[in-house]
Parts: sequence; structure tokens; C-alpha cells
Amino acid sequence: MLTKMLVLLCALSAVTCLSLCLGDCPKRCVCDSSKEVQCYRITSVPRAIPRDTRKVHLGRNNIKQLRVSDFNGLTRLEDLVLVSCGVEVAEANTFTTLKNLRTLELWKNKLRNVPGKFPSNLEVLKLGNNRIQNIRETDFEGLTKLKVLELQNNRISAIHTGVLSSIYRLESLVLDGNGLEILIGPLKLAHLKRLSIQNNKLSSLPSNFFSFLPSLLFLSLSGNAFRKVPQEMPPSLWSLKLDRNMIRVLRIQDMNYLSHLSELSLSENRLSAANEALALTNLSIVDLSKNHLKSVPTRFPSQLRTLDCSHNFIQKLTLKEFTGLCELKHLFLEYNNITFIDPDALQHCLHLSDLALEQNHLSFFPNGLPDTLIRLDLKGNNIKIICKETVEKLKRLQVLNLRNNRLSSLNPDLLGYLPRLKRLYLDGNPWNCTCDLMETRMFLTARYLDIRSGHCATPVHYRGETWISSIKVLNSCGHNSKSGSKGKAILPNDAKKAQNNDSLNTNSQTDNEEYYDYDTD
Repeated sequence: MLTKMLVLLCALSAVTCLSLCLGDCPKRCVCDSSKEVQCYRITSVPRAIPRDTRKVHLGRNNIKQLRVSDFNGLTRLEDLVLVSCGVEVAEANTFTTLKNLRTLELWKNKLRNVPGKFPSNLEVLKLGNNRIQNIRETDFEGLTKLKVLELQNNRISAIHTGVLSSIYRLESLVLDGNGLEILIGPLKLAHLKRLSIQNNKLSSLPSNFFSFLPSLLFLSLSGNAFRKVPQEMPPSLWSLKLDRNMIRVLRIQDMNYLSHLSELSLSENRLSAANEALALTNLSIVDLSKNHLKSVPTRFPSQLRTLDCSHNFIQKLTLKEFTGLCELKHLFLEYNNITFIDPDALQHCLHLSDLALEQNHLSFFPNGLPDTLIRLDLKGNNIKIICKETVEKLKRLQVLNLRNNRLSSLNPDLLGYLPRLKRLYLDGNPWNCTCDLMETRMFLTARYLDIRSGHCATPVHYRGETWISSIKVLNSCGHNSKSGSKGKAILPNDAKKAQNNDSLNTNSQTDNEEYYDYDTD
């Protein structure tokens, strides 16, 4: 009898152990074969999570407090996600038993302090979107393997950078949106590659702030209060973002040592000029939009591929500004005051594929445009007429936006010079709906283009009619205007087909692999 009882107890013990190790899935949780557990509609960390679990996802629940006992026994756990749970407090040493933990996500909670202490193998720690006010000296002690630290959108107004020096293997640090007013001391992180301090209140940095960042590649200081470019940035920089500051001047000495810089963004500052400072050998992408520029800066390197000077006060384009820019592919000049474009202005731009000139003051379709253009946007100008000489070389053009100009007619012969045209925007013009325009309509529908045609302005009795599909307009021109012979009147079915043509989807790609899909609406 005693022997039977011992056997039964051993069996029960084995079942219990098997249940914990191999795991019965906790209530309101899903456990899969990849050792991942995800739980829903819970108010505390479930008990009896299988001990061989590698990832626990508890996000978007209602767990206000984390206790030391919550994760006991989960020694194989590698990823723990506690996103948007309403966590207000975590007991000290809550996570220390998780020896194999690599990633801990605690963002979008209500934490007021950095929970301590963390396991030494942690590589990714996400604490963004909490209510943390201070960083203590001991908060990140022992995290010698940490590579990613995110602290964005908290309430940290000042940081002594020494508190971060212990995480010397850190590669990415995000401090956006904290209301930071001051950073004290140099940041001693030799492996740091990405640093983002966007949307704070910084107006300056310590003079030696960048002295110990030899590996930094990506730096974003956008959305602060800088009046000049910070000095002594690392020469290793590949991308620099200084958007939404108050920078008025770009000096040579601020930039000339950034020999590896490829991307530079200075949108929404107060720059009125930026010539010599932009002669950086490796610059490929430059954004100077929403400044006070009156002309396109010169001295860009020959390998520049994308230039955005939109939303400035530029009045004309000349050869001087674009000399040598043989690699330029994307040029954005919308929302300026451009009234004149030199026919030779873009002759060196041998690879230009996208040109945005909408919302300027052009009275004529620009002449001398590169034959490499795939997309041309001239929306919102004052163009009244298009001449053969301006379009006959644009054999590769696939998208042409002429909406909201002053066109009243369009010679169909012009469209014959655009064999690859796929999308054409003509709405918002004061169209004179004569039979000549109907001939253009016949040409367009025969090409099966995606068209936005617009409405008739004249004659008065056609005003408001959609000229590409109006039965009233189409049936009035049932003859061949060139030969003078009578032709077949357009039937309602043809009009319906034209109506469909007028509302075709405009989201299809062109057949160019580097197509730059900026807004056409």
C-alpha cells in the first residue's frame, strides 16, 4: 500500500513538473510551438507561464504593478513585451532573475522612474512614452551589453551624460520629446551610431559633447531652439537632421570637416543663403525646404541626387545653380516665386527624373527641360499655352500635372511627342469646349491614359460640363473638323467609357524603378 502511494505521489510530482516546464497555457493566453506566449484582457501577469517560454507578449492589457514574483522561473525568457499596459510601478529587482532576457519593452506606460535593476544580458531597453522625470546614476548599472536605449516622450528636462557612460556598448540612443533644456558634459559612448534628441528645448550643447563619439553615423537635433549649427560634430556623420530650428547662417567652418556626410536636412529654419558650406564631397540628399532662400544655393557636389528647395522665395532658375549636377534625379521647387527658367538651366542634369514646379508663377511651359524627365508637376501656375518646342524632347515623360493653370485649349499633336505618357492632370483649367478640344479628347481616350480632364468654362451653354465625358458636348461635334466630313456621333456607351476614363485609379506605378511618388492631389 505504501509503495503504491509513493508511486502515485511521484507520478503527480512528475505531472506537475511537466505542466510547469512544458506548460499548460495560462487562462486568456495563447501559447505556440515557437515558445511564445501572448495574453489578452488580463490585470496581472499570469501564473504558470511555461518555463521554457522565450517570448512573452503582455501588451495592451491593464497591469498596474509588476512584482518580483511575476517572472520567477522564466530563466529562458529572451523577449518581454509590456507595451501600453498602464504600468505605474515595478518593484526593485523585478527583472533580475531573467538571466537570458535580451529585449524589454516597457514603452507607453505610466512609470515615473526607471525600474531597477536589469539583467546584465539585456540588449534592447524601450522606456519611451512614460512619465520618467529623472535619470539616476544607478539606473543603467551593469548593462554592459545594452545596444538600444529609448527614452523618448518622457519628462526629462536635464541629463548629466555621465549616467550613461556605464552602457559603453550602446549603439542607439533616443531622447526625443522630453522637454530637455540642458545636457551636461560629454557623451562618452564610443560605439554609438545613432543619436536622436528631436523635439526638445535645446539651444546649445556642451563644447565637448561630441568628443567621445567616434562611431556616430546618424544625428537628429530637429525641433529644438538652435540658432546656429552645433560645433565639432563627429567627422564620421553620415546623416544630419537639423529641421525646425532657428538657424539663420550656415558657415563653412561648421560643415567642411563632415567629409562623410551624405544626407543633410535643414528644413524649416531661417536660412537666406547656404552656398560654400554645402560643398561637401559625399552629399547625396539635401533638404532646404521652408527657409528664406531667394535663389538655389550653388557649389553642391556633382553626386547630389535629391535636392528640396520647396517653400522658399526663389524667383528664377539659371545655369549657374545647376552646373555640374549630373547625378541629380529629384528636384523639388514647389511653392516658390519662380517666374523664369533659363532654357539652359538644367542642361547638366543628365539623370533628372522628377521635377516639381507646382505653385509658382510660370506663364509658359518651361523650355529646355531634360529629356530624362519621367514626372513633371506644373500644377498651380499661370500657363496659358504649350508650344511644340517645349515638349518634343520629353520622350520618357510618364506623369504630367497641369491642373489649376490657365489653359483653354490643348493641341492633340503635342501629345504625340509624349509616347510614354500614362497620367495626365488637366482639371482646374478654364477649358473652351469647342470641337477642337473634342478632337484632343478623342486622341486622349484612344491612348487609354489616366486623365483628370476638368470642366468647360466656355461656351456658356457648356459651362460646368466635364469635357472628357459630357454627352451634351460630345454629341455636338459629330464631324471631323480637319476634313470637314461628317462623322459618327458619340453614343452614350462611348460617353460612359469616357466617364470611367475620367476617374481611373492614379496610384499605379510608372515603369521606372526609381519613380519618386510625391503628392499630386
